[in-house]
Amino acid sequence: MTYCLGIKVKEGLVGISDTRISAGTSTSIKKKVLVVQNDHNSFFIMTSGLRSVRDKAVHYFKELIEGGIVYDKLYKAVNLFGDQIKRVSDEDREALGRSGYRFNLNAIVGGQLKDDEEHKLFLLYSEGNWVELDQGSPYAIIGNSGQGKAILNRVVNEHTTMRQALKAGYLSFDSTRVSSNDVEFPIDVVLYKKNSFSMTESRYDFNELESISALWNQKLKKSLDEIPEEWMDKAFGKL
Repeated sequence: MTYCLGIKVKEGLVGISDTRISAGTSTSIKKKVLVVQNDHNSFFIMTSGLRSVRDKAVHYFKELIEGGIVYDKLYKAVNLFGDQIKRVSDEDREALGRSGYRFNLNAIVGGQLKDDEEHKLFLLYSEGNWVELDQGSPYAIIGNSGQGKAILNRVVNEHTTMRQALKAGYLSFDSTRVSSNDVEFPIDVVLYKKNSFSMTESRYDFNELESISALWNQKLKKSLDEIPEEWMDKAFGKL
């Protein structure tokens, strides 16, 4: 499974991705974020799904970009990657189905190209179609998404700072990690500040963030203890 998160706030974009790859009983580490950076074009692609189709679609896309294809707006690059998803689907879906596998490839694309008025964030589906994230939905998670949404829904909005977004994003990842055995460190973090046309990448290991996870656990337990209990008398009074 995978955990990839993209957040869009007024200040910029935050992306977080785990690196765990599972194949049967074995696990390995593989980067799931592709960053494209040249002149006034800066964007990232994070992917989840079957490793074989994911690698193939990314390879096709990189080949086209390296061959000289340049777009002035991010949605056009998103369309191009969507076309590669469709291409891999046409090539592999039938064979995967015969082997008992479902074609599964989703992606988050975020960044800003030279003619974009602002930074953009898109969610792509296995069919190659997409939606753009806006103020009403400032984040997207692909892969293992169930456990990590609660904190994001409560604290993230368009006015959240990038630092707050990264903090909430990490806690979202950590909530997923402790609830799932197929999402794990290291994590890759990408940051993009509006109109900078410069993407930064960082990798964090567990030992770098272990104290943050421990502190969050302590604060959750303390907050639970501080919640008033008088309202429970109605229920416990019946015991």
